[in-house]
Amino acid sequence: MNMLKRFIVKKNERGLLYSEGDFLAVLEPGTYRHFDPRNRLSLETFSLNTPLFEHHLAGYLRQSEPELVERFFTRMDLGESEAGLRYEDDVLVELLAPGSRRLYWKGQTEQRLERIDLGQDYRLLAALVAQLNQPGLRGRALAGLDAVLVAQVPAFQIGVLKVDGALVELLPAGSYGFWRFNRQISVELVDTRIQALEVSGQEILTRDKVSLRLNLAANWRYSDVLAAFSTLTKPLEHLYREVQFGLRAAVGTRTLDELLENKRIIDESVSAYLAEKLAGTGLELCGLGVRDIILPGEMKTLLAQVVEAEKAAQANVIRRREETSATRSLLNTAKVMEENPVALRLKELETLERVAERIDRISVFGGLDQVLNGLVKIAPH
Repeated sequence: MNMLKRFIVKKNERGLLYSEGDFLAVLEPGTYRHFDPRNRLSLETFSLNTPLFEHHLAGYLRQSEPELVERFFTRMDLGESEAGLRYEDDVLVELLAPGSRRLYWKGQTEQRLERIDLGQDYRLLAALVAQLNQPGLRGRALAGLDAVLVAQVPAFQIGVLKVDGALVELLPAGSYGFWRFNRQISVELVDTRIQALEVSGQEILTRDKVSLRLNLAANWRYSDVLAAFSTLTKPLEHLYREVQFGLRAAVGTRTLDELLENKRIIDESVSAYLAEKLAGTGLELCGLGVRDIILPGEMKTLLAQVVEAEKAAQANVIRRREETSATRSLLNTAKVMEENPVALRLKELETLERVAERIDRISVFGGLDQVLNGLVKIAPH
């Protein structure tokens, strides 16, 4: 029976030697021979390609074997108000959370820890934000990215920074990074340009109990972003509700005839209502208009009949007016011809001209005087 046991630790490995499962020593690369008649010894190896030492003996080694820890490991222990940047060979590879307690094998890569005091500032340095914005260009993955909030504020927009629910500041266009540890952080993007708001399908009763469906479009903008988010939880929802209320007030207090006679009355009423309600909220109305007024089917039929009757009456009035005018004109012409024989003779010649236009050929006998005197006989008075 071979009582001499041999253990091999490769160059990119470290080993833990056990006797009946109890830790004995850390083995560096090499070949080891131990007298083990009862087969009590065992070896556990670790590749240095994975430098993190996550093991149930980590706590024991920290407490009872500080010299071994100092010799074989790099310690990275963080307080509850600290975050960490872990570097391998001066390349950032991981963001460490507060309270982290890590051991990394020495020997293959140089491990370095940079501490961040979260009690002093929750912002990331601009250089670090630039690294986090383009992780795909670094050549290797960065662990722990969930620990930070990276916000991009585009041009013509403003970022509303809230920490633990409180509005802290407004961020102009640019790139920003914030630690999420020990606090709730959010950045809400706000467009400062003129924006469109559609309020569609509003079913409203007029004062005379006619149901209308209206679609309204409004243009608005933030006049004071800080005031808007300081006084309103959700500014856009507040604006939408106020437009609804203004529209109902404008339609519900007027009859259908009033609304149809002057459609601009709705725009003017809602605009005046919003100008009063939005004062001091940081929201500004730039323009407003009702796009559609949709009537119920039976009301459309009734209105069509009313319009048809009105137009028929108007046409009848116009026809009677023209007939009266024509009759009056004939009467005036008759009076002129009665009092002036020359005018009567001119009318005769005009009639003769019209008759001649309808005849292809005329044969004249007895001269032109016979035509003029004999064609039209004027009875003596």
